[in-house]
Amino acid sequence: MLLSNLDLLATAPGGVARLRELILTLAVQGKLVPQDPADEPAGVLLKKIRAEKDRLIVEGKIKRDKPLAEIAEEEKPFGLPVGWEWVRALDICALVTDGDHQPPPKADSGVPFLVIGDVRAGVIALEGASRFVPDSYFEELDWGKKPCPGDVLYTTVGSFGIPVPVIATQRFCFQRHIALFRPAIAGLQSYLATAFRTRFVFAQAERGATGIAQKTVPLSVLRDLSLPLPPLPEQSRIVTRVEELMRLCDALEAKGRLEAAQHAQLVSTLLGALTASTTPEELAENWQRVAQHFDLLAGRPEAIDALEQTLLQLAVRGLLVPQDPADEPASVLLKKIRAEKDRLIAAGQIKRDKPLPPITDEEKPFELPVGWEWARFPDLGQFGRGKSKHRPRNDPALFNPPIYPVVQTGEVARAKGVIQEYHSKYSDVGLTQSRLWPKGTLCITIAANIADAAVLGFDACFPDSVVGFVPADAIGDASYFLAFMETARTQLIAFAPATAQKNINLEILESVLIPIPPLVEMSRIVTRVTALRRLCADLRQRLAEREAVQARLAEALVHEVSLA
Repeated sequence: MLLSNLDLLATAPGGVARLRELILTLAVQGKLVPQDPADEPAGVLLKKIRAEKDRLIVEGKIKRDKPLAEIAEEEKPFGLPVGWEWVRALDICALVTDGDHQPPPKADSGVPFLVIGDVRAGVIALEGASRFVPDSYFEELDWGKKPCPGDVLYTTVGSFGIPVPVIATQRFCFQRHIALFRPAIAGLQSYLATAFRTRFVFAQAERGATGIAQKTVPLSVLRDLSLPLPPLPEQSRIVTRVEELMRLCDALEAKGRLEAAQHAQLVSTLLGALTASTTPEELAENWQRVAQHFDLLAGRPEAIDALEQTLLQLAVRGLLVPQDPADEPASVLLKKIRAEKDRLIAAGQIKRDKPLPPITDEEKPFELPVGWEWARFPDLGQFGRGKSKHRPRNDPALFNPPIYPVVQTGEVARAKGVIQEYHSKYSDVGLTQSRLWPKGTLCITIAANIADAAVLGFDACFPDSVVGFVPADAIGDASYFLAFMETARTQLIAFAPATAQKNINLEILESVLIPIPPLVEMSRIVTRVTALRRLCADLRQRLAEREAVQARLAEALVHEVSLA
């Protein structure tokens, strides 16, 4: 049943990861390979392990174990096949220990000293080690602190729960955030590492982990891990089968990545033809080709995102709706805006803008339709940053009482169009010197999430990490400019310095060229964009519903297989 339904599992969201988990679960439940009545049962294996541990005690290599608690029935979530036994990890290991708790001496070269980052991939990466200890320190370590083939390392802090088999004879030691399991007899390593990768064992470690900011699994928890132990020959068969199926999972993932890359290339080619269109007629011809493959665009979320971005690009280039020669050209609109701003300046309501340099032909990224004009934000309305004092602080002088909403960069990023929520308020202190931005203001972030944009759904103030744009009365609302900002985001991010906290300044945003259509055409563009974005939202919803059904089917299949 498992192999016959691989396509369903592989194509469901998170399907291959779920398949890997199922394989490991079936392995430790004794359901992955058939049992052989001729196998020496695990009970006999435990007696051999006990004899080997007694020998090591006599030699002084290990101490006698403290008696371990019996495994209670509630610790056994599933029944075991005949010949299997429930055991604690320390029942089958000569020792369970960790690295030296004392800070080791440092050396520029010598014996590699591994930290969690050196084993996070599940393999030992000595070539990438950045820390070393002197040979003399390594030689003085106890027998149990020197890894050898057959051991299993296990991360215990932060990224805990990663098993790492020690395969080759190599000189290295490790930090105390890595535990070491040393099976008492040869041949147990591979199955032990496989069991440690199961959700069942990880859950035990997770329950026993201590700490809040950074979880740590104590050695006492690791020694008490309950494990299903099969006969030794069956362990070998299990590990071989798990490796075969994991390679199949690798192939499924590779196939999925290849299909995703090919799909992305095809989508890019189809949509690239649209954006390369120079006339409405050429666009219509290219759109016919896209329509023949529309199922591709609706099949993956990233393709729908790319389609929506392409539609916005077409909108601001004048290719989404037809032009009407009777429309009053944008040059007349810009003159009206200039006259409106001059009147407000004369009335003392706003300050005169600093002069912006003329727009040169070299700056223009593409040719505009007849009747359109290039402009910048300050040409089109009121434009400026918020105030640093509008950052909420735990200062009673500023919050007594809090009155005005404060919109933060995160609220702009989450808004998806219109900002309808806020989490802070500001008092009226200083508002005579700084403005309260009106409902309908276009907010643009210039720090953290650069160039996210949304329209205020209420009067509010905001900090200097947000820029406000209030379109001139001659324009109306900011809907067109909200769509434009989504097309300009990649360009603006490129201006940000390569630092941890990315940001751009107001001058960069002031320099952005905006294609301005005639006012009537602007309204037609907004109407068309709104309708097409609703279509994209519907496509996403249908895709999400389809993926949810796939996920439920995959989950049901996994459940059925695990109960078989």
